[in-house]
Amino acid sequence: MTEIKSISVIGAGFTGKQIAAITALHNYNVSIFDINLEILEEAKKYINGVLKRNKKNELINNVNYFNNIEEAVKEADLAIEAIPENIELKKAVFSQIEKSAPKNVIIATNSSSIPVSKIEEAVSRKNKVLNIHFYPPIPRRPMADIMRGTKTSDKTFEIGKRWIESLGCHPIILKKECHGFVFNRMWHAARKEALKIWAGGCADIETIDLAWKTFTGMKMGPFVLMDAIGLDTVYAVQMSYYHESGDSRDKPPDELKDMVEKGDLGMKSGKGFYTWKKPKKAKY
Repeated sequence: MTEIKSISVIGAGFTGKQIAAITALHNYNVSIFDINLEILEEAKKYINGVLKRNKKNELINNVNYFNNIEEAVKEADLAIEAIPENIELKKAVFSQIEKSAPKNVIIATNSSSIPVSKIEEAVSRKNKVLNIHFYPPIPRRPMADIMRGTKTSDKTFEIGKRWIESLGCHPIILKKECHGFVFNRMWHAARKEALKIWAGGCADIETIDLAWKTFTGMKMGPFVLMDAIGLDTVYAVQMSYYHESGDSRDKPPDELKDMVEKGDLGMKSGKGFYTWKKPKKAKY
């Protein structure tokens, strides 16, 4: 296989449905899987809406929805998982994909912090794995990190790179393995310090967000951005850095953990650092 025609997206949540939507919008055949039927139905409404708004109604039939992962990947040229930041869960999904997909399938993780080298032991064809990490909302941030595992072939890397480009996104190329990749590595440093300032009582979230927006010219401050990402995801990512470094300075504050345990997860739950009337949806 030298080109990608059929994509399987494993996980139909906030990021997964966006990957599926932009892929469908660029004339690929898309299969999307989720274990949760309600999330799968929400993804269908979202993807159909994207295609209709872009006057691509005819492409709706190119997207199929599955509650069975074996069926979802059986014709995949590329399968990309967009599930929670849990290494063991990702390994299990990688293994399932390899068993059920065609033998030449490329298996990618959309992890925002975990290098694929920590997942690749779950498969035998380690030359066919990649990190491909998107930054939602994808239309406003058209880029994706692309990084090899320990044995990823040049051919696999080049095919993945061309696929990212075909979606109108910039491939952010990692020359070697780097925990956190490119922008997320920089964003981690800013996020970590913003959380420390807040948890330490030095300034409130509105002040920190105002300072960030004024200096950078960005529309969102770090706390709005964390609410958009989901505080459960933010906490998991911060913990991955802490486990990687063993440095107590990388450990997220207990105040963030308490919010996650209470279910205050940001926009998707209606309450996080800020109160939201309803979950915020990315638009194309």
